[in-house]
Amino acid sequence: LSQARAGIISTVEVLKVMEAFVNEPNYTVWSDLSCNLGILSTLLSHTDFYEEIQVFVKDVFSPIGERLGWDPKPGEGHLDALLRGLVLGKLGKAGHKATLEEARRRFKDHVEGKHMLSADLRSPVYVTVLKHGDSTTLDTMLKLHKQADMQEEKNRIERVLGAISQPELIQKVLTFALSEEVRPQDTVSVIGGVAGGSKQGRKAAWKFVRDNWEELYNRYQGGFLISRLIKV
Repeated sequence: LSQARAGIISTVEVLKVMEAFVNEPNYTVWSDLSCNLGILSTLLSHTDFYEEIQVFVKDVFSPIGERLGWDPKPGEGHLDALLRGLVLGKLGKAGHKATLEEARRRFKDHVEGKHMLSADLRSPVYVTVLKHGDSTTLDTMLKLHKQADMQEEKNRIERVLGAISQPELIQKVLTFALSEEVRPQDTVSVIGGVAGGSKQGRKAAWKFVRDNWEELYNRYQGGFLISRLIKV
């Protein structure tokens, strides 16, 4: 990928190499593949190839997703749980039909208190239902945030809110980022989530930062969070 980014080889060569990893069991390798495909997805969101790269993601991640399933197996280690969350989140965001349906089912049970989602599955389920959700989904997620008694859960929700796709809902998330509901040190995570969520999100987040620059600068001046905000 570094060679492709430097213009030495074609990105097509990178994709061909990625296809060879479908039977890979290692979390670290999949994490790297996921990160690199995320970079390509971001670049291709400005082209006609965006939908095709989503199909590619589904093709590469489906076999490992089917092998892992949704529930832990006896004798699994910590890395298997991490891998399951990574793979299901990737498939869900890409719109893999079976993953989306199961995520919605489990999310409904979680919200209704019938069956609570395990910590490992919350982020992938949240990001999946939000990416393909509507105003009701966002309202439900904001309600879960308000009800959460652990800061870890609040942060988990804050990081994924930016996955929502509709422009008016993206604005709602950005407004929420500066509200009293979010700790000042966590505002950057919400804005960063929007910037990384979609092409529309990036444009909206950039405009939001410029429009609210004085407040953001006064809040973080001289601290590392202001540089992190610019990077995201």
